[in-house]
Amino acid sequence: MKLLALEKDVPGVADNAFTDELLKQEAARAWKLQQAGVLRELYFRADREAAVLVLECANIEEARTILSTLPLVKNGFIEFDVIPLKAYPGFARLFEENI
Repeated sequence: MKLLALEKDVPGVADNAFTDELLKQEAARAWKLQQAGVLRELYFRADREAAVLVLECANIEEARTILSTLPLVKNGFIEFDVIPLKAYPGFARLFEENI
């Protein structure tokens, strides 16, 4: 199942909590998840600093478990909204026979 994960700020977390070492650990974990085929795409929003991830997992619970292994989530500095996606079915209309 393809899932979209949108980063949410956690109120009260100071900017200086995001140390260079912690961000390096976050990048290393994201790399491992990408190499494992779980993290399919990783972006930052253009309108503000927030990550947008595309994951391939069995279900939402698995995605949440995977996201909880990210150091910034583990430390309570960020959270994610997880949105399940499904394929657009509308193209089938192009191939329906006229009745």
